[in-house]
Amino acid sequence: MTKIVAIHSFRGGTGKSNLSANLAVACAMQGQRVAIFDTDLASPGVHVLFGFSPKAGQCTLNDHLQGSASIKECAHDVTPDLVRRHHGRLWLVPAAMESDRIARLLREGYEVERLNDALFALSEALKLDLVFIDTHPGINEETLLSAAISDVLVMVMRPDSQDYLGTAVAIEVAERLEVPAIKLVVNKLPAYFDADQVKERLISTYNVPAAALLPLSDDLLALASGGIALLDGRNHAWSQAVQEFASTLLPDREP
Repeated sequence: MTKIVAIHSFRGGTGKSNLSANLAVACAMQGQRVAIFDTDLASPGVHVLFGFSPKAGQCTLNDHLQGSASIKECAHDVTPDLVRRHHGRLWLVPAAMESDRIARLLREGYEVERLNDALFALSEALKLDLVFIDTHPGINEETLLSAAISDVLVMVMRPDSQDYLGTAVAIEVAERLEVPAIKLVVNKLPAYFDADQVKERLISTYNVPAAALLPLSDDLLALASGGIALLDGRNHAWSQAVQEFASTLLPDREP
């Protein structure tokens, strides 16, 4: 059965999309069949990390939500060579980047249930092990429905006062939706922060332990969202932490 993981943040700038892409790659490197949906339809960006740009005639998620394209037509194989050597597969369902198409979707909207139906339809069509949903920041109808059908909600935040407040709201909403598992990830943690103190604050604030503390990385800043950190050949502390966290998201294997 496909495991659905929604990656969310209350505010932008947390590194949510970068984390989503790297988690998808990390799981695919474990031999999993993985898809990643870019549902941040107002400001999509996951495709940039994979170096993917839709060519003429290639469909995006917008075509499915507002047109007649099947969701399978919108899924593009972006499996890196290293992942393929580990017998994994990776598909990207990108959102449209053209400003007129973004404006049209924001103006006309779409049936949110159609997005959720697409997740299950693609999972069945491609026999997926994992689906990652890169959500739009904040609290809106699309995010709420994605969270409600997820097996795991990964909340991404920075060690920032505004993030602490906003994340509390998002976690409260997720608990009301009875999301089976909520995993809290602190990203861009400066080296001078005391990790134990951060963990204690998370417990006292949310009663949710930290699933991962990801360090602020100069190497990652230099990469500037121009690729997947896990694939650049260097053994970043950030990449190591992401791989360790990804291992906790893998579906339970049948005995």
